[in-house]
Formats: sequence, structure tokens, C-alpha cells
Amino acid sequence: MLKRIHHAAIICSDYARSKHFYTEVLGLRVVAENVRAQRQSHKLDLALPDGSQLELFSFPDAPPRPSYPEARGLRHLAFEVDDVGACKQRLESQGVVVEAVRLDEYTQRRFVFFADPDGLPLELYEAARV
Repeated sequence: MLKRIHHAAIICSDYARSKHFYTEVLGLRVVAENVRAQRQSHKLDLALPDGSQLELFSFPDAPPRPSYPEARGLRHLAFEVDDVGACKQRLESQGVVVEAVRLDEYTQRRFVFFADPDGLPLELYEAARV
């Protein structure tokens, strides 16, 4: 029945700052951008190369995340990459603070955590080598 995740939705506090981060720093492609005047908000649809998407929303006075990262709900959002180390260096060269690379004890794949402009925990997870 379920085939794949189509999109994940993120509510940001500063639309311009988050748009820059997800498009310029992470390199996601803009699919559509809409201003929703009646809700005083923006909606930005972003695509990854495999067709999956992120929706970036802004809402006036959205409450902050209650705790980091162990609040109920979405714990983090992970992106698959070919080379965690190279991606870590690229992010750091753009001023993003990135944690140390770790090794998944079950899959033996490398991964690393960093945060978006609102502190949402993001992960880079290395693809399986064939």
C-alpha cells in the first residue's frame, strides 16, 4: 500500500533565512513557491534528486520546538549522501556547525548531525557502498 515518503513539512521562524539554507546551503531545487496572504504565510516546495520533497512553511508566531532532540514527534530528518565526510566539509565551509562523524553500529555506515536555522536536527547518512 505505502510506496515511499512523498514529503516532509517543516515550519520555520524566518522564511528568507530558511529558504536560503535549504536551497543554497543544502542545494534543494525549488518546485513551487506560494504566498498565502489569508494565513500570512509562505509555502515553499523543495525537491531532492530522487523526487522526494520538503515543504517549508512560515506561520506568524509559531511556537518553538519544546526540546532538542527528544521531544515526541519527528526526532530528526535524514538525507542520504554518497560521502558524509565531503558533505560535512562543504557544510562547514558555509558556516554550518556539524557534529563529529559517527559510525552506525548496526549498518557500519557513517552519519553526522547538524541543524537547520531553527535548530531542527538534520542528519547526513552515507549510502551503502556496492
